[in-house]
Amino acid sequence: MTTPSSTEDPITVFLVDDHRLFRSGVRSELDERFEIVGEAGDVAGAVAGIRATVPDVVLLDVHMPGGGGREVIRAIGASHPDVRFLALSVSDAVEDVIAVIRAGARGYVTKSIAPADMADAIVRVRDGDAVFSPRLAGFVLDAFAGHATEIADPELDQLTAREREVLRYIARGYAYKQVARQLGISVKTVETHVSAVLRKLQLSSRHELTRWATDRRLI
Repeated sequence: MTTPSSTEDPITVFLVDDHRLFRSGVRSELDERFEIVGEAGDVAGAVAGIRATVPDVVLLDVHMPGGGGREVIRAIGASHPDVRFLALSVSDAVEDVIAVIRAGARGYVTKSIAPADMADAIVRVRDGDAVFSPRLAGFVLDAFAGHATEIADPELDQLTAREREVLRYIARGYAYKQVARQLGISVKTVETHVSAVLRKLQLSSRHELTRWATDRRLI
């Protein structure tokens, strides 16, 4: 495992994830190896915090309130091109991997990664390497070779982009009012989208919707 030398300045890391307990766990694992300069649970907080601290590496969740990891990368990329992003997500869905890499992340690992491997990935990303969980590397190579691997899912393909956004939030336990606030739409519109999703997927409850989304690793 590669770790920062004690004679060098410590690598600075900023944590972005909408689950506070998860951030706390990551911080406890990394605190002795890196300098954790800040953390945030949504896009706006992440952008403000990263601009204020200018870390070496941002450990970035893919799905969170306010637009997701891609929005953070886009907001920071133009003004701070030297900040490196390592995506850390429960999802290993092809579309999530490709989207965040295209946005500018240097790597993508899943939350099942061992702490020592995560530390190694942070060092490698800081040094300019591209780092991926083993089964994700092929997706990225295929995509940037011009023939992205596609996983057909006729049920998911029925949903509009907005319906997929609503589905993710609902499946993660957000109330209708919270979804409406995050997406800038009315509660009535959220209800309409949820009804459409349930109808198209032939589901009858939020519980079934959550299980459906979890099975496809969309949360």
